[in-house]
Order: sequence, then structure tokens, then C-alpha cells
Amino acid sequence: MMTFIPRASRLLIVERGLLILLCWAGINTTTIVAGEPQTGAADPKGFALRQDGHGVTIEVGGRPFAAYVIDEANKPYLWPIFGPTGKAMTRAYPMKDMPEEPHAQRDHPHHRGITFGHESISDSNSWHERATFEKDDNNAEAAERRRKRIAGLGSIVHREFSLLAIDGERAVIEEICDHLDPAGKPLLVERRRLTFRAEQATRSIDIDQEFSPEPGAAPALFGDHKDAGLFVRVPTSMAVDSKQGGRIVNSEGQIDADAWSKPARWCDYHGPVAGEQLGIAILNHPSSYRHPTRWHVRTYGLFAANPFALHGYDPALPDATTTLAAGEVLRLHHRFVLHSGDERAAAIDEAWQRYAGETPAPLSADH
Repeated sequence: MMTFIPRASRLLIVERGLLILLCWAGINTTTIVAGEPQTGAADPKGFALRQDGHGVTIEVGGRPFAAYVIDEANKPYLWPIFGPTGKAMTRAYPMKDMPEEPHAQRDHPHHRGITFGHESISDSNSWHERATFEKDDNNAEAAERRRKRIAGLGSIVHREFSLLAIDGERAVIEEICDHLDPAGKPLLVERRRLTFRAEQATRSIDIDQEFSPEPGAAPALFGDHKDAGLFVRVPTSMAVDSKQGGRIVNSEGQIDADAWSKPARWCDYHGPVAGEQLGIAILNHPSSYRHPTRWHVRTYGLFAANPFALHGYDPALPDATTTLAAGEVLRLHHRFVLHSGDERAAAIDEAWQRYAGETPAPLSADH
């Protein structure tokens, strides 16, 4: 049975099948539950959620799974994220400087872990962030272009966690976010659910999103841009361009650069990470907007599911700007599968078939 408690600072722990719930308002916690912790990737039970002013951390079996950060950028993001063997499954930059990440891979500072952004929702840019355009040079024309880009930056602001829930097989975070323009004016309300699971050989994160304008607000325009959608920046050693064996493959059999901009049911990025062969698959649910989505997946390490672009991928294609009026809802549904080996060893197509047979539960502001 799922147990939850909304709108409070709390610690929820399931240990050895027993739910222990500590709840209070306005107190950060370093509480440790007594008892011998569970260890090892082979033991998927024992989820824990810990909330503080920075967000929520997720543990399973006494080991870190992920952290959801709400206060360090112009949008929430997941980082760090650990796969089934305990290895980090994203690039660390810009959150942390790691000597093993080469300078050539310290690009695009807006590529933070797993996150969502869009270059133009009603002309507001939440994909990039200020650090993207802050550079020191003496080129006045370029500096003016950067100033204009900074002036167009919007944000996705955490409003509240409407649900933190946990049982022996999953941990769930539901959140309400406000999409704001550069002046702080609301453009959209987003309801977001993150569901964490751990199996013997995989870990997974479902991200379900519902977007809607505020009642009476003007329609929101999701522009046709390639820089948009739900994305992850893969570990630097996994990137194809690192030439260590990284590979991209999608459900249609397209490989590496050929997978860019193509529609597919799923896409997988795999390669070496700290001496192991690991991978990240993103599955696109059939009920997700414009399924099968197109993939803004790059050999340098960006991996994004972007259903918003057509012309932005190929000038020969028509403009695909989406207009979302008040009272309408746009829904995105994706599952990240963190796995060992390549897409065949991890049976990613079979994983998509199972996911496609599920019906995502609706999101609600109240519980």
C-alpha cells in the first residue's frame, strides 16, 4: 500500500519492508534510522526520501540513487544520479569539477544531469542559463548578442512538492512548477511526477509532465526549436566523441549521428563508465505528445527527447509550433532506464513494450 504525506519537510524510509515515517514542518533533517542498513545493488528494497531546502535526495538499499535539486539553477534538475552498479550516470560539470572530465567536455553549462527546458515558450528561454552566455572577450557585437540572450532567459520555478510517497518497490515525488518569463510573469503551470524504481540489473526513473496555462491566461506557444525537451548529459567517457566505445542506437536501428532528429520509440546511449559498460535508455510512451518523439541526441553527449521541433531539425520540414490554450493540457511521459551493457544486453526493446502497456496515472494538484 502506498503511503504519502504532502506539503511538509519530512523523512520517509522503508527498511526491510517496514515503513518508518517522520514528519514535521520547517525543520531540515540529518536523522538516521537505527538498524543495520541494507547494502548492495542486488537488494532493491529499502527506499528513502529526504527533503530539505535544496530539494529531495533518494536512496535505495542504503545507497544513493539520485538528488533532485530545486534551488541552484533556473530550473530543477536531477544530479547526481547513480546506476545499478553504483556508478555515476551523468556528467558532473557544471555542478562539480572532476579531473577525469576533460576540458573539451566542459561545454554547455546548462546541461545539468537530467532536466527539462525549452528555448522558446512564448519567447521565454528556460533551456539555457546565464552561464551559457557569460564570456569574457573584447568583441562588442558578440557581447551585445549575449546580453540579449541573457535578457530573454526565463525560469522553471519550484512551487511545492504536492506528494512525497514511498513503498517497498518505488519512491514517488510530485511537484508543481511555474514557468516564468524573464520578468517573472507566469506562462504555464507544470505538474511533474518522478517515480524511482530499482531492480536487480537496472534502475529506472519515470518522468511524467503535464503543462497547462493558468485559467484565463494567454495561450502558451512552444516554439519549434531543437533545444527543447527532457534531457540528460551522459558521462564524458560514454560520449561517442570521446572515442572510448560509446554508442547511440534507437528503436529503428539508426546509430550515432544518424539517430539525431529521427523519430523513434526509444533511444539508448551506452559506453564505458569507470571500467564498466553502462547505458541510459529513454523510452517514449505511446500517450506522450507527438509519439514517437524525435531525438536531439548528439555524439558529444547531449541526449534529449524533443517532440516540439520539426523545422528546427530540418528547414525543409514545416513549422511545428505548439499552441496551448487555457484549459488545455500537454502531456509528456518518459522512462529513463539505467542499465549495464548495451541495448541488447539490457533488452531495451522489451522494456519499451512493457512500458507501452502501462497507463500513466493522471497528475493532480491535490491529494
